[in-house]
Amino acid sequence: MDNQTKDHRYLDEAGDLSFLSKGKRELILGKDGVSNCFILGMLKINEDPKVLREKIEALEQSIEESVLYNQIPSVVKRIKKNKYFFHCKDDHPEIRAKFFEFVSSVDCSFQAVVGRKEFFYNKNKNNLVANDLYTEILSHLIKDKFKIDKKLILNIASRGSSTNYKNLQLSLKSAEERFLKTNTKDAIKTNVVFNVQDFINEPILSVVDYYCWAIQRVYERGETRFYDYLFGNISLVFDLWDIKNYKGYKNYYRGKNRLTEENKIK
Repeated sequence: MDNQTKDHRYLDEAGDLSFLSKGKRELILGKDGVSNCFILGMLKINEDPKVLREKIEALEQSIEESVLYNQIPSVVKRIKKNKYFFHCKDDHPEIRAKFFEFVSSVDCSFQAVVGRKEFFYNKNKNNLVANDLYTEILSHLIKDKFKIDKKLILNIASRGSSTNYKNLQLSLKSAEERFLKTNTKDAIKTNVVFNVQDFINEPILSVVDYYCWAIQRVYERGETRFYDYLFGNISLVFDLWDIKNYKGYKNYYRGKNRLTEENKIK
């Protein structure tokens, strides 16, 4: 029998894993809708997840039933496919503002790891595998989660082959190795389990999505207002390859060391 305490986290990403143009001739970061960075975020909620899901589902239902919103193409598309769910990148600005207000009210803490794709490309261009970026970012996101004797269930948004069993286990193994390297006197106590989900079945992922999008907005556009709005619940943004700020761990953005428009990738 599994007697370990169960603890849930919720994970989603922002950005894409594209690097090269068609034919693989040109690096196209920041062009044609291709992102400059890839972000993975993790949400810990401090309220009853069942109640939170019910609140989100009630909001989704209100969008479906509202004449003000249910004729918006992105809403119609999702309803026709299955049901409406919040997804920040594609949400209408009015809906986005509505759900940002809700997200800010959730009792939670959020952390993220940012991977600058140009750095990753330069390091791996002779053997570039896009999924390796996902694996590396995820391993850094969970590498400090092994000290407590518990079963940690990572409810992670489905993303094709990036979230297949093999890739997730590679991330876990890498995270454990990083933990043991920096915690030489500690043993791994946490039993990590991945639970791959989609937005339709796990509404809480929409909250993670909005946090990730807010941080991505800083890096891609230098726009901080969404990040600033949610800042009170953001415990850490770890900019993995922010080389110019390595000294003094200034690439760990938390507390008074906040992201600003200067963090935009130019």
